[in-house]
Amino acid sequence: MDTGQIVIWAAILLAVGIVTFILGWLFNNKIAQGKVANANAFAEKIIADAKREAETIKKTATLEARDEWHREKARFERETREKREEIQRLEGQIADRERKLDRKVDLLSTKERELQARERELSAREKRVRARDEQLSVIIKQQNMRLERIAGMTQEQAKSLLMANLENKARQEAAQRAKEIKDRAIAQANREAKEIIAMAIQRCATDHTVESTVSVVSLPNDDMKGRIIGREGRNIRAFETATGVDVIVDDTPEAVILSGFDRVRREIARIALERLISDGRIHPGRIEEIVEKTKQDMEEIIQEAGEQAAFEVGIHGLHPQVIKLLGKLKYRTSYGQNVLQHSKEVAHLSGLMAAELGLDVATAKRAGLLHDIGKATDQESEGTHSQIGVELAQKYNESELIQNAIAAHHEDAEPTSLISVLVQAADAISGARPGARRETLEGYIKRLERLEELADSFEGVEKAYAIQAGREIRVMVASDVVDDARAEQMACDIADRIEAEMEYPGQIKVTVIRERRAVDYAR
Repeated sequence: MDTGQIVIWAAILLAVGIVTFILGWLFNNKIAQGKVANANAFAEKIIADAKREAETIKKTATLEARDEWHREKARFERETREKREEIQRLEGQIADRERKLDRKVDLLSTKERELQARERELSAREKRVRARDEQLSVIIKQQNMRLERIAGMTQEQAKSLLMANLENKARQEAAQRAKEIKDRAIAQANREAKEIIAMAIQRCATDHTVESTVSVVSLPNDDMKGRIIGREGRNIRAFETATGVDVIVDDTPEAVILSGFDRVRREIARIALERLISDGRIHPGRIEEIVEKTKQDMEEIIQEAGEQAAFEVGIHGLHPQVIKLLGKLKYRTSYGQNVLQHSKEVAHLSGLMAAELGLDVATAKRAGLLHDIGKATDQESEGTHSQIGVELAQKYNESELIQNAIAAHHEDAEPTSLISVLVQAADAISGARPGARRETLEGYIKRLERLEELADSFEGVEKAYAIQAGREIRVMVASDVVDDARAEQMACDIADRIEAEMEYPGQIKVTVIRERRAVDYAR
């Protein structure tokens, strides 16, 4: 192929390419215009839809805004109406208060006018009274001058004479009046004293127990009696020796009797025996141990009794030794009356009467409680229990008033105060009440003690026991000192001494017992 053909074919291909390009461009341009038209139509549709939706939203918002406005308006109107009503109510209250204040102001004004009127009236009355006083003074002065001329005496002389007459008359009337008052006072004092004593007796109803010379100890069974007696009586002898009290084992079921005149020893024996029975080990060694321990415990019991008595009466500040002495009175009797119980009753009676008379109640009770304190040691000291009591009160720093009350309650001294008189009266009341004391029991005990003392005074006597209510006395003699013949003679001698030195009803049997025991052991 030559060059010209190549050029022609190149030109043809170029022309075809250009035509194809132009046709493609035109086609693409037409397609682009169609897309633009479609896009414009879609955009217009979107704009139309947006406009319609915006219109709808606008209408909805407008309606909601209108509803909210109506709600707010209604709420505002309601609040405004409530505030208006509250303001009206407050205005009403203020108006009421103003009306009340106006009434009060009117009332105060009225009272003020009345007070002013009364002040004017009082001022006028005061002027009238002052004028009358001046007139009376002038009249009295004139009358005095006339009286002086008529009587021939000056005013001072007349006054002196009148005062002298009045004084003499007053003395006579005063003396007569004093006598009448004294008579009435004595009668009234007697009546009041009787009433006070009767009242004190009624308010102080203290129980009294009849004292006995025996104590009964209950046993768990009758077999215990054999253990108390012991083999060949060694336990009972050891017990009687250690306590100084007689043990009576008879047919009384489940009981043994302790006999003795000393209440302290009898109480120690009772407590010791009860402890031995509870412990179960009854033999001489154990008996001595228990009795010794019980004696020590008895000191504490006595101390507690004294403290309890002071507490019951309401007395404080007593010396410890005085409290112990009071405790000992629990185991003393006077004519069958327990001395501690009697002392407490006297203290209560003294306090009641002192209260009625306006005296010191505590001092009266203290004097009443201590008035028989000497009886706690009168068996160990010489003199009456009143003298011993005064010595004890001095020893333990009791006041002179208490000492005088102790000394005067049995008229061993003159009372120096009303407290001493009251203690004396209370002691008489306590001892004189029916059933308070039994003189026969005291005499009976003293007679039995005298019987035993008289028998013990003979040589060779080991023990003496008054039995059968004092109608018999049994005398135990030492067999190595008193032989059979001497025993018979001793019975006669004791009987003669009793007849010569004692007074007693009926007769007294004297029995002298001489016993010799020989003991040995088979091993």
